[in-house]
Amino acid sequence: MAIEAVRIPTTAARQLTNTLLMISPDQFGFNDQTAGTNTFQNSPDELPIIVRDKALAEFYGTVVALRHHGVEVVVCPTRTDVSTPDAVFPNNWISFHSELEKVDVILYPMLAPNRRAERQFDRVKSLMFWMAIDPKRVLDLTVLERAGQFLEGTGSLVFDRRNKVVFAHESARTSYGALDVFCDRTGYQSVKFHAFDKEDRPIYHTNVVMGIGEGFSVVCLESIRDLKERRTVEGSLKDLELEVVDITLDQLHAFCGNVLEVRSTSGVSKIILSVNAFDAFTNAQRNTLMSYGELIPVEINTIETVGGGSARCVVAEVFPGRV
Repeated sequence: MAIEAVRIPTTAARQLTNTLLMISPDQFGFNDQTAGTNTFQNSPDELPIIVRDKALAEFYGTVVALRHHGVEVVVCPTRTDVSTPDAVFPNNWISFHSELEKVDVILYPMLAPNRRAERQFDRVKSLMFWMAIDPKRVLDLTVLERAGQFLEGTGSLVFDRRNKVVFAHESARTSYGALDVFCDRTGYQSVKFHAFDKEDRPIYHTNVVMGIGEGFSVVCLESIRDLKERRTVEGSLKDLELEVVDITLDQLHAFCGNVLEVRSTSGVSKIILSVNAFDAFTNAQRNTLMSYGELIPVEINTIETVGGGSARCVVAEVFPGRV
């Protein structure tokens, strides 16, 4: 499939938020239903209750660290009526938007049945009463699950919100058909590509390959084997006036691509990443990132190792919609 050229419309959209939604990992554990598509997951040797308690400690340590740095965090408990071992990754089922004219919230179609059970929009709305979410401005794409089309939120989609350009790597969890529906309904333009890990296996989510901040992008160009696609991705990022921090496949496997820039309530830029990713970046790469924001390394080794997701995956950015 041909990759579309990038246009850069003028918008007043914000790339960064100071508010994050996080779901506590009350039932965290190894998810058999996602292991076939997420090669970053590892079955633990420890008892399930020990794994869960470690994940809870890492989660609340992350909440404390983010709040210490002036980032607002809304914490929502996991559903208790069903099994949801991956509920700590809310960014896969919901995203919030201020850059769209007719949409404030998007709900996404997910591949694994037990991940679909993570969606608890009414409860999230009750915790975010100040947003006064209008149901008419909620775009529900979950019906695409019936057609076998999946698009797992900001796991599948890496946004440049200011220019309404989205990068998406096709995988079992990211269907180009669903991506096209998303773009048609939102006015976003897509940059499509394919990416592979060290063992030549498709990477499960785009946000493992790359992340976009206000003036930079961390991306593993090496993982994009097709040279035309690689040139298109790199060229698109440069057209968007983003400084490219190119990481290796080894760094990708340490979740260096899974970073998120946010802004504190006092307006200071912060970049969230795991301790493993922080350690894997070179000094020069860390210095480049620090020129854009203060780094917040969080210790989430259990969540990364067992859940197969990292720092960007455990948060959903909250953008109040248009008034």
